[in-house]
Amino acid sequence: MRKTIIGVMGPGNNATNLDLENAYQLGKLIAQAGWVLLTGGRNEGVMDAASKGAKAANGLTVGILPSSDITTASLAVDIAIVTDLGNARNNINVLSSDVIIACGMGAGTASEIALALKANKKVILLNNDENSQDFFQSLAKNQVAIAQNPASAIELVTQFLADASI
Repeated sequence: MRKTIIGVMGPGNNATNLDLENAYQLGKLIAQAGWVLLTGGRNEGVMDAASKGAKAANGLTVGILPSSDITTASLAVDIAIVTDLGNARNNINVLSSDVIIACGMGAGTASEIALALKANKKVILLNNDENSQDFFQSLAKNQVAIAQNPASAIELVTQFLADASI
């Protein structure tokens, strides 16, 4: 049986402390739910924090790296997929995930959200940026949900997964 893959996307070196705390908790909660965590795989920002959280809960982590340099992978990534595709790897992140959680916001994260919406994927925004929330909800209100904290994001994932199996 195929495992459920939850993508956590967010800023690398521009992640805030709140983004990092939320990402760590998301990773932990994803692992506790028995899902696989997928990130951009690098050893910085939301990618690294989410992977560390999942590993703390004995979860399985997958990282889709933008370069061919495996040394940029988070030490908490179990399966590093080397792409050498740069930002084009964002489409792989999105298409390989059953649900996407955007933790924080940056240009790369915004591109992943847009790609997810184009692919009719469900997206959960975990940030307090009302401009980005309004913008993405205006593009696809039925695909975008707002979470106030990591626990509510996981509740939304559970709901989306249940709705998809009907």
